[in-house]
Amino acid sequence: MWDNIKEFASEFFVTGDPLIYGADVSIALTLIAVVTALTYFKKWTWLWKDWLTTVDHKKIGIMYVIASLLMLFRGGVDALLMRTQLAVPDAEFLSPEHYNQIFTTHGVIMILFMAMPLMFGLFNLVIPLQIGARDVAFPFLNSLSFWLFFFGAMLFNVSFVIGGSPDAGWLSYPPLSGKDFSPGVGQDFYIWGIQISGIGSLMTGINFIVTILKMRAPGMKLMKMPMFTWSVLSSCLTIILAFPILTITLALLFIDRYLGGHFFTLDSGGNPMMYINLIWMWGHPEVYIVILPAFGIFSEIVATFSKKRLFGYKSMVFALMAISITSFFTWAHHFFTMGTGANVNAFFAVTTMIIAIPTGVKVFNWLFTMYRGRLSFPTPMLWMLGFIPCFVVGGMTGVMLSVAPADFQFHNSYFLIAHFHQVLIGGVAFGYFAGLYYWWPKVFGFKLDEKLGKWAFWFWNIGFYVCFMPQYVLGLMGMTRRVSTYGWDKGWYDLNLVSTIGGFLMGIGFIFQVWQILHSIKFMKKAPADPWDGRTLEWSIPSPAPVYNFATIPRAEGKDWYWEEKQRIAQGLPPSPRPKLEPIHMPKNSGIPFIMSAFWFVAGFGLVFDWLWMAIPGFIGIVVCMLAHSFNYKTDYYIPVDEIKRTEAAAAGRGV
Repeated sequence: MWDNIKEFASEFFVTGDPLIYGADVSIALTLIAVVTALTYFKKWTWLWKDWLTTVDHKKIGIMYVIASLLMLFRGGVDALLMRTQLAVPDAEFLSPEHYNQIFTTHGVIMILFMAMPLMFGLFNLVIPLQIGARDVAFPFLNSLSFWLFFFGAMLFNVSFVIGGSPDAGWLSYPPLSGKDFSPGVGQDFYIWGIQISGIGSLMTGINFIVTILKMRAPGMKLMKMPMFTWSVLSSCLTIILAFPILTITLALLFIDRYLGGHFFTLDSGGNPMMYINLIWMWGHPEVYIVILPAFGIFSEIVATFSKKRLFGYKSMVFALMAISITSFFTWAHHFFTMGTGANVNAFFAVTTMIIAIPTGVKVFNWLFTMYRGRLSFPTPMLWMLGFIPCFVVGGMTGVMLSVAPADFQFHNSYFLIAHFHQVLIGGVAFGYFAGLYYWWPKVFGFKLDEKLGKWAFWFWNIGFYVCFMPQYVLGLMGMTRRVSTYGWDKGWYDLNLVSTIGGFLMGIGFIFQVWQILHSIKFMKKAPADPWDGRTLEWSIPSPAPVYNFATIPRAEGKDWYWEEKQRIAQGLPPSPRPKLEPIHMPKNSGIPFIMSAFWFVAGFGLVFDWLWMAIPGFIGIVVCMLAHSFNYKTDYYIPVDEIKRTEAAAAGRGV
């Protein structure tokens, strides 16, 4: 019996690599520390009532941000491990198998489990406040969306220590992702981790479309919405069109692996090119899904710190929506070399070039907004300024890649790696960092330390260029993607070493950001409600916002209503009248989203290992949770006027 247990454990757990053992120890110690702290300080009830069961969009946003920063750490460590392996020729730091697993998990984590939740976190933290709403349209669905993302991410990440990580690339092309070449369970962790998380992403897209279209403050017409709200709307419209493609594609891949289907294998008439078309029909809009909100963030920041109305409001709206639509007509530029034909290549080359036009419009609008503005340069504005040259270079190299004949040289090379990271780090990461710095005082009631923030900014930016500029040259020299080692004769040593140094500089930048947060919490300096002299509604309420957001719903008549209101008051005019206080209707917390998502984890884990004894109870639990919610009629409550007055008076007394 003992021998059977040892045999099962050796197959169930990942063994044989010191890095994995180190991860096992660190995970165990972290879990022990968390459980010990919660028990010692008697915080289990607090954790359940205030966080695990919350439907408050602000707390859900905070949990999204925390989860994304943890994933940034995990994905960043993967990146540094890869760069360490490639720093010198003929390195043996990582085995080829381990390297394949790391670059696969790095891509998935950074796109789906870091960028997406950080984006959704900012959606939750800002959008209801910016449009004058008290919550999102569907608070219960919002909580369920987060927990589905979280448990999907955990299911994917557990493959690191149980069963083995996927190793077929971050998009898992067949036949590499089929049973013949990936017989282990790593690919099944990939499928179900992303499937469960993707359901949550789709529900978030639906939730915020309804929130923006139906819950805006009186007077806030569509063409008077803040630009960040417009960017979220365009991103969510893209989500609800793109993510069903991903869901179906992964379902078909699971059928291939689990039931012996042949959708994507050459046996019995299947075709792997069908998978590649489908995955990029989702994958390229996905790039714009995560970049569009960053454009909205930069629009808010540049107007605030230029003390000017955003230049070209209507053209910015048109640009955002044009990108959202056009993003669905560019996917084939990812495989110009696949033999689709000259006419197809020409069509997708042209559409890829066209999408650069609305992108360029936004850059010029930001520059014209800054022109003759009264500029100031706190940390959010620094990230904005760092973004512009970085994204311009990324856009230019994207146009180079869109030229089909030239792409035969660039394709599958490190030139493409550099371009991809130029856009996603210089655009997405820089944008969301800027948004976090900008709205941090509104969320937590205190600012982040500016000095440490500037150190983080410069390490990130200098490290970025040191890391990725050499990779353009390496790509032109012939270095291809996914190589785990190379010889001294290639002549790639110097540039790879420089690139690795740049990667570690960015890692130091991340350490400064963690230090900045911890330092700011320790030496907390409370921020006023409007620390940046902002222009939009979120700055008109206390910091942090009360549970109900607005004591009375404002009437927002202009694009920058709050800014205009402040100008009227400064001129001695009376403030706009507000309706009298009334009891506020709010949703109750619910533990069902957390429990249902946990059952999804159980069902997914069971399907990964083909344990129907686990998967079937998991799905039964999901159905039971749905029925329990359907028959729960006590889903709301009212905040009385006296409590609202006390909350507002306390906020006024604190000067927030």
